[in-house]
Amino acid sequence: MKNVRIIIDNKEVIVPEGTTILEAAKKVNINIPHLCYHPDQTIKANCRICVVDVAGSKKLTPACSSFVFEGMEVSTNTKKVRDMQRGVLELILANHNQDCLKCLRNGNCELQDLCRRFNISKTNLEDTVDALPLDDTNPALVRDSSKCIKCNRCVEACQKVQEVHVLTHSHRSTHYNITPAYEMPLEDTLCVFCGQCATVCPTGAIVEKDDTQKVWDAIHNPNKHVIVQVAPAVRVALGDSFHMPKGDIVTGKMISALRRLGFDQVFDTNFTADLTILEEGNELIKRITEGGTLPMITSCSPGWINFIEGRYDHLLDHLSTCKSPQQMFGALSKTYYSDYKGIKPEDIFTVSIMPCTAKKYEAERPEFTHDGIKEVDVALTTRELARMIESAGIEFTDLEDGQFDNPFGIGTGAGAIFGASGGVMEAALRTAYEVLTGKGLPSLDFEEVRGLEGLKEATVDIDGTELKVAVASGLGNAKVLLKQIQNGTSPYAFIEIMACPGGCLGGGGQPIKSTLEVKKKRMKALYKIDADLPLRKSHKNPDIIKIYDAFLGEPLGHKSHDLLHTHYHSRNKKFDFSGLK
Repeated sequence: MKNVRIIIDNKEVIVPEGTTILEAAKKVNINIPHLCYHPDQTIKANCRICVVDVAGSKKLTPACSSFVFEGMEVSTNTKKVRDMQRGVLELILANHNQDCLKCLRNGNCELQDLCRRFNISKTNLEDTVDALPLDDTNPALVRDSSKCIKCNRCVEACQKVQEVHVLTHSHRSTHYNITPAYEMPLEDTLCVFCGQCATVCPTGAIVEKDDTQKVWDAIHNPNKHVIVQVAPAVRVALGDSFHMPKGDIVTGKMISALRRLGFDQVFDTNFTADLTILEEGNELIKRITEGGTLPMITSCSPGWINFIEGRYDHLLDHLSTCKSPQQMFGALSKTYYSDYKGIKPEDIFTVSIMPCTAKKYEAERPEFTHDGIKEVDVALTTRELARMIESAGIEFTDLEDGQFDNPFGIGTGAGAIFGASGGVMEAALRTAYEVLTGKGLPSLDFEEVRGLEGLKEATVDIDGTELKVAVASGLGNAKVLLKQIQNGTSPYAFIEIMACPGGCLGGGGQPIKSTLEVKKKRMKALYKIDADLPLRKSHKNPDIIKIYDAFLGEPLGHKSHDLLHTHYHSRNKKFDFSGLK
């Protein structure tokens, strides 16, 4: 590709043809202000905050959508440019609810950052904030249209990436709005609550439902034994919230922070990820050898479960009956752990820290109770945990490394890679191969199912029998595999589907600005955790072996079926989800 030479603010830069002015400016550390632009999305050019002055042009030029040419001269900081940018910001603020101190995105808001940059604390324009109702009746997400700047990032995430098509455009001119069809609340739509809209929103228009006060109340209740589990993807993302290098593995500091917050025991969701593999792997083997429904599809991503229940309910028999690791942990916490500690199940308060907003929805599902007691009392996102740590005045980067508690403290490398797209598949193959053949694997690394590609496939030779498998991350990619199943053309025996692009490491509850480049670093970190652990196969976890011997019996046995498996349902009027709060 041909390179071109341009000048930006008197700095020479050489970039390939097809580069935008905004991208070229980054090469020389010039940060052109922007709002609708997102590095992982298509160019929108509708906010006009990124305008610059191009020599020879009579009009100001949007930097996000204008491409460089040989000899171009760009000025980004002239009076004309700054006046225009300030004017656009003031217009946005005039139609923006400015209750910043009450907003979850306070201090982490792109609009707020730009107002600080241009020294704008208030606008002289008359406020015309849209008086639209707050949508906060579902367990996962809160929509506040009074904070929406109409950038359309959420619409692209919902329509083009996830292909869920819940968020869309409504009305025109001054009444233009982003909303579900007919302005329905999210709980009355087929929203999957994946939270990808929230991760790209530049303001507080879409945020996770904050449940931190429920956890504080439990911690401060002397009658509650409060325990916490932490998902694998959290430990490679939490450091982002404390200005640590992207992808840093902060497991030890995270454990210490949770203890400082007041949790009585700190456990590892990797343990029940390993348990999931034992149950799911044996379920796959049973379906292959006894003629069950194939391909079998993983069931550990709640956003994916919501998607198939709402749009492909005729394919529900393809789902594994396994609960997710979060819910397996919850079930054991109110049964096995209750007996182990001699504490009544109703006195145990189980918290999960997840990279996912859909986990909040999952924890509230009516079938995830045991003897009338919720398995997981509260699911928090990575972002909520970061806020709790900040609220407690804990200097995260100065913490010493802690260790997980027993009996749910040992996780293998197979459990750790659950957080990456392809990780569940790889973990399952490590176990299924050895259970079926009785032989050790020549290599534990299944490179074919690794990476951030939306669709991946592999063929595994198991003693002369070829097993074809596939992996999809992002619900738009899942549709490709589902259509093959519908058409009877699917060649696969086993399929892994994760709702979020990249898997849980790119979940809707992860720190804001989880871009593609950030996800790559998190994925690399998860595979490093796997490679560095002495145990890398789920069926070799000594505490998993112990819990089967002492409590569960055997995979797919009566007790494990009762506690660790479930059935999923069509999201229609026959199964009413409206009572979830």
